This record gives sequence, C-alpha cells and structure tokens, in this order.
Amino acid sequence: MRQLNQLPEPLLAWYGTNARVLPWRGDPTPYHVWVSEIMLQQTRVAAALGYYLRFMEALPDIAALAACPEEQLMKLWQGLGYYSRARNLQKTARIVADRYGGEFPRELSDILALPGIGAYTAGAIASIAFGQPVPAVDGNVLRVVSRLTADRREMGKLQVKREVASALKAVIPQDRPGDFNQALMDLGAMVCLPGGPACGKCPAAGFCAGFQQGIAGELPVTPAKKARQVQERVVYLIFREGKTALRRRPSKGLLAGLWEYPNEPAPWPCPVPGEVCFRAAGKHIFTHIEWRMTAYSVAASTPALPPGWVWASKDDLERTYAVPSAFAAFREIVDAGTL
Repeated sequence: MRQLNQLPEPLLAWYGTNARVLPWRGDPTPYHVWVSEIMLQQTRVAAALGYYLRFMEALPDIAALAACPEEQLMKLWQGLGYYSRARNLQKTARIVADRYGGEFPRELSDILALPGIGAYTAGAIASIAFGQPVPAVDGNVLRVVSRLTADRREMGKLQVKREVASALKAVIPQDRPGDFNQALMDLGAMVCLPGGPACGKCPAAGFCAGFQQGIAGELPVTPAKKARQVQERVVYLIFREGKTALRRRPSKGLLAGLWEYPNEPAPWPCPVPGEVCFRAAGKHIFTHIEWRMTAYSVAASTPALPPGWVWASKDDLERTYAVPSAFAAFREIVDAGTL
C-alpha cells in the first residue's frame, strides 16, 4: 500500500478548501463527535443533521443523556432507525457518568469497551476529540483505499480491515490525525463515491493505482448480497373518538420496545371489534427482512383493548410515542383518523 505514503499532504490540502461544514466539527468535544458518529451509522449526513441538532438541544451533555426517560429518547431518535444505537448511547452515558465522573475516557481501550462503540467510532473519537493518531476505518475509507491501491480483496473482511487500519496508522499525521480521518471520510462521501469515482476532482488521482489502471470504478470488490426474507403482514389502524390504538413491541428483537400499529404475519383477524375496511398497502425494507404490509382501518365499537395496548391522541403521537418509520406509509391515514 505504498500509495498511502503519498496521501496525507495532498489530501489535507484538499480538505482545507473542501471540508464539509458540519455542526459537530465546529465544537468537536467527545460528546459531539460520539453522538454524531453513532447517528451516521446507517444514516446519510443530510438526513442526520436535523436529528443531531434536535438531540443536542434536548440533551446537551452526557448527564442529560444519562438521565433522559426512555420514551423521550426513543422519540428523539424516531425516524433514524436501528434504535439499539440510541439505547447503547444511553448505556454508555450512564457508564461514563458513573465510572468516569461524566468525562469521556481518553484511553482507546476504555473507549472500545463502551457499549455500541466499535473500532471505527473509537478511532473517530480518539483522533477528532483527543488528537490521538488512531485511524477511523469505515466503508468510505475502505472504498478510497481499495481504489487508491487497486486492492481487489473484499474490503469487508475483518483481516483486510485490520491491514488497512495498520497501513493508515503508519501514515496518519501525528499533528493532524482528526483532520486526516475526516478528510478521508469527506473524500469518500464527495469524490470517491460508491456509484463511481469523480477522479477528475480527486487530490490523489496522480498516484491512484485504480485510476491509472482504469479500474477504479470496479472497486471495491463486494460479495453477492443474500436475498431478503419477505414477510406478508396485516396492519390494523384502529380508531375511536379521535385516538389510535398502539401496542409496544417486545423488549428484544426487531424494533425492540417501540410502539407500533398492531400487526402480525398474514392472515390475522382483527382482535378488536369494529367495522373493518381496506385502506392501503405499504412496504418497508430492513437489512435482512422485507415487510409487505396490508393495512385496514378499524372503527372500534368498544374502548376495550388487549392488555398492554393504549389509545394515543394525535398529540401523544407527536410528542410521546415513538412509532418507527417502518409504518410511514400509513401516517397520513392515521393523521386523518385522529383529527
């Protein structure tokens, strides 16, 4: 990976004039860097920005996050998906508050031991917040390195990731490790794109092996994706007196602990008496599962609900209960039904 030796100087010069302006970069405290990096897992920057600003307004520090009621935390996270990230944020906040007096630990081994923090996030925190020469290797960085070095190995393999991290650690500038890592992230997000690199804009084009060999667009090599499991589900949008019925999902598994419109694999008769009519079809794709949903509205003839279910007003849906985006296709129907 000799091309990496030539990378720092032109990359940092490019970053100086092309860096993305992001709110957490203006004040890169450990808390800001950590929360932003957790949000950016599985979420595009543009989609995460509004969530980040609202999160920081509501929970400006570790103490506030540690003390936050779960319902409020889930509501703040609603729409970002992968809700275990939010729960791990709070677990870590409580550990930092109890074990480290509210100050985020500086040692890499201590950071890595915290819930929900892997090698990439730990490297980002250590380098950006603490100025330590630790690489932060995510999918963007692996793609850049694969093309720069014309590496045809599968970048997702653990051993390859470790080798890339080791090679980057050898060249990371000791005086600007955070900028170097963020520059690599930006290069992957703005120039060396997944759908094809914009090599004419790249500061590394002069020594990029993939570009010189004409194969940059073929890299990185990715394994064939496994087919998703398809589930047919029935969803009941149950209304009575301006309120909608919700139930809470189990504490473990997919969408753990979140509130939802009652649904089960088809066929499923409605467990609440009332007039039932077809309303809409919807689909949601998780990482390994695809839900194909058929939604029926139900005008409930009785206020009685199965144990654990609740009636939620429109205000409750806006302020209190976190309903995952898997059911976004039915939001307009629910809004109309609760007016």
